[in-house]
Amino acid sequence: MLKHGDINPLSVFGLRQIAHCPPHFERVGFDTKISEKQLTDWIFENLDGRFWIGDSFYTSGNNVGMQKCIGFESPGEASYFALMLDQINTYGSGESTI
Repeated sequence: MLKHGDINPLSVFGLRQIAHCPPHFERVGFDTKISEKQLTDWIFENLDGRFWIGDSFYTSGNNVGMQKCIGFESPGEASYFALMLDQINTYGSGESTI
């Protein structure tokens, strides 16, 4: 983790954030209140594994909506992120909102 001063080989070679979401990644969908940069900064600082961030469509009855979705290679990191999401994803967290 970055905040503990550990060097992560995936970060050194730019392989932590990937451009597509493989099927084995655990996904967490949510409505964003902060910028994507704030989300990725938190992930880089607090987690170690690979992740994907993008948009996801969902259906609710006859309605179709879009949410931000983050996929994690490690199911444990997905659980930790989901538990911390209420504290991370709050209005007035510094930068402009999406």
